[in-house]
Amino acid sequence: MFQPHYISLYRTGSLDERIEEARKLLHDCQICPRRCRVNRYKNELGVCGIGKLPKISSYNPHFGEEPPLVGTHGSGTIFITSCNLGCVFCQNYEISHLRDGYEVSFERLAQMMIELQNRGCHNINFVTPTHVVPHILEALPIAIREGLHIPLVYNTGGYDLVETLQLLDGVFDIYMPDFKFSDSDVAAKWCKARDYPQVVMEVIREMHRQVGDLMVNDRGIAERGLIVRHLVMPNGLAGTRKVMQFLAQNISSHTYVNIMDQYHPCGLARKYPEINRRINEKEFEVALRIAREEGITRLAGQAI
Repeated sequence: MFQPHYISLYRTGSLDERIEEARKLLHDCQICPRRCRVNRYKNELGVCGIGKLPKISSYNPHFGEEPPLVGTHGSGTIFITSCNLGCVFCQNYEISHLRDGYEVSFERLAQMMIELQNRGCHNINFVTPTHVVPHILEALPIAIREGLHIPLVYNTGGYDLVETLQLLDGVFDIYMPDFKFSDSDVAAKWCKARDYPQVVMEVIREMHRQVGDLMVNDRGIAERGLIVRHLVMPNGLAGTRKVMQFLAQNISSHTYVNIMDQYHPCGLARKYPEINRRINEKEFEVALRIAREEGITRLAGQAI
């Protein structure tokens, strides 16, 4: 029977060591590429605007995630308030930019995990966790003592630090990064991170090193591995071909990729003509064709 590796880390004391290392990062915050260097233990605020304690927007079983995460009882999503990216079109704009949410203790965060597990969720899915990695680690032993035993999902925009991810080796069973843009100028304009393409490529390399290709059980439920999301943007702005080339040639042709067609103008997108429309059917079909041409063999919605 599958058992998440974080349980072994907890039993051997390795998880405590990771927590201590993560705490040090918060005193001079460098847990993401922004490297704000603020003391979040004193509630000094950097780009993410989150201090000593995490903020949560909502938590619930989610049935709109990828099929291997959803299964029959849903993915146990915990929506973290704020984000370290600045995507003007964010479809969770109220959470990421306006920071809708409420501060919780580590004990309460742990209890949320247990509640979702008790409701039958197949995993605990932290949405936008980059800026609260130390907080999640603090809450995890509490949840383990209460019986947590299902996979953890790291659901991120992809603007992470490899050094921080290395603290999570063996903690998260499933990594689910976005690969939003392959062009630096586009990333600078739409998510305020010119180095995003270079950062996310190194991030995905590290994630795949830790967990490998996606593995599912005999019921089709994800237990471990990498899922990459790619949102098709109007006018080819996402740079789909370069993204798929990178995944097929540098990660694995068996990478499970979800090419998403749900883009619509949110947040501040209506101010920009280039992205002030939904994508059309042809744009989506072209993106799928490109993925196949570049050698990606596992696309969401197809047999895996």
